Amino acid sequence: MVVKRPQVAVAVLVPVLVMFGIGLWGIDRGGMWRDEAVTFQVARRSLPQIWQLLHSVDAVHGLYYLLMHPVLALHPGEVALRLPSLCAAAATAGLVAALGARLARPRVGLWAGLLYAVTPMAGHFAQEGRSYALVAAGVAASTLLLARAVTADAGGDGTGGGDEDQEDAPVGRLARHARVVGWCAYGGVVAVTVLLHEFAVLILLAHAATLALARMPRRVWRDWACAAGAVLLVLLPLALVSSGQAEQVAWLRPPGGGTVERLLRSFTGPTQLVLGPYLLLIALALRHPFTPPARRGELSVPTVALPLLLLPPAALIAVSRHWPLYDDRYVLYALAGAPLLAAAGAERLVLAARRVGLARREADGLMRGSLMRGGLGGAPDPASDAGPGPGLGSDSDRGPGSDRGPGSGLVRGVRVPSAATLAGVLAITLAFVSQLPVLREDRDPARRPDNLAVVSAAAAQRMDPGDPVLFLPSLGRRSALAYPKGFHGTRDIALEEPAPVSGTLYGRETGPDELRRRLAGLDRVWVVAEPYALKSAWYPSDPTERVKLTVVGEEFVPRAEFVRKGSILRLYVRRAPTM
Repeated sequence: MVVKRPQVAVAVLVPVLVMFGIGLWGIDRGGMWRDEAVTFQVARRSLPQIWQLLHSVDAVHGLYYLLMHPVLALHPGEVALRLPSLCAAAATAGLVAALGARLARPRVGLWAGLLYAVTPMAGHFAQEGRSYALVAAGVAASTLLLARAVTADAGGDGTGGGDEDQEDAPVGRLARHARVVGWCAYGGVVAVTVLLHEFAVLILLAHAATLALARMPRRVWRDWACAAGAVLLVLLPLALVSSGQAEQVAWLRPPGGGTVERLLRSFTGPTQLVLGPYLLLIALALRHPFTPPARRGELSVPTVALPLLLLPPAALIAVSRHWPLYDDRYVLYALAGAPLLAAAGAERLVLAARRVGLARREADGLMRGSLMRGGLGGAPDPASDAGPGPGLGSDSDRGPGSDRGPGSGLVRGVRVPSAATLAGVLAITLAFVSQLPVLREDRDPARRPDNLAVVSAAAAQRMDPGDPVLFLPSLGRRSALAYPKGFHGTRDIALEEPAPVSGTLYGRETGPDELRRRLAGLDRVWVVAEPYALKSAWYPSDPTERVKLTVVGEEFVPRAEFVRKGSILRLYVRRAPTM
């Protein structure tokens, strides 16, 4: 098997550039939403302050905050906040392409990488200042390293070594070194990935299914189990700490009836024009996925991509029916399986078209030969009876990454690899164009749950220096933490200790008695509130929050209100004394 490295390099580089270009488009959308604001204000704290925070909250994102600390130290801005996610998304597109090229051939990798790049979900998280794009890159890298480690473990021949006595055969020092290095690299990347977000540990379930589907020998299972066990040991301290911070995901609800459909559309494409062909290609890839039968220990696109696509989301959804933990962003990394399967299905279409072309060519040759023998008495055309020439052999003659074999001959004067590759790229381009409205809408700040820059701008326009401000509840302070200029000169009435010093996300507030005393001397107060906090049904458990509601509701009346998505700015003035 000969793999043409320039073709593989092009197949990997093109999706990287496309993903980077799509992600760079509109990356400075003019405002952070609440989750990005947490990254922005926490990562700019000192390392001791970040470490102090993680003991009480957000331990699951601790490594991400530490990685973002030097990034935002160089340039604290929204583009810098999102740039690591953009680079990670571009890397993921390249890694998906590398997987496709390794498991099939370069054009399959090219199609898979481009499909990943033009998927709106990938573009969305490429512009999020959170860890999910980095997790997706880690999972894609670990999956590629798994394929390499399996090959090294099998002696490099792709057969997996099937025989038991092969375990006792002498192995060269270099082979042993490659085997150890391969599995250490795999385990190290998975460990870093699960520390970026612990739900990425479900990738081990997908990789175990891959080994089972590929019928890996005992030695491969043993080495993988050692790597997976090391990952679980690394994850254990984080899991113990984060389990004590479960209130952070208390907002999650059990998945509903539309969860699977919504995730399916996110993975394949929200428009019907893309969804239908995408699913058809996946079905083609899965139709008799092991025909011709894969040899024992040989990986294929379906054995790798199908478990990656299905098992992590299915496991998290199943658990979430009893203990709500599911959100689409937590399984972003499973998206990589969908374009790999679709590209493999497209390759099957190419092979089918080639077979039809060869059949017609042979039929034409036989007809010409019979005419020459019967009508002209000439000799038969030797080319018509010679069968397919070099590069037109059976499917079993093709190895992964090879450009010979199916699809490498001429069909009616057209070179199939070039024509097929260009046709696939054109189809992906049409899919991208059809989804441009979705991508354009996603770059609108209004598409996020809130825009803290707008809240801060509204405060700057309406609040004067010295005006008292009350945040209801305390997490409403995030707009002031993310964009402090809008609240410059105002007085935070309830704040006792700032967030960085107190080791909390939003600061430590004063007690209820002291807050009553502070509010008693005010004639007016600005309230920056979450919409739910102003509804009568909300009853906070914290006594300080209850004092805010009670005192403002009983002693003040609203004078003016400014509503922004996700926040309400309301001016209260003290009630006139009753006669």
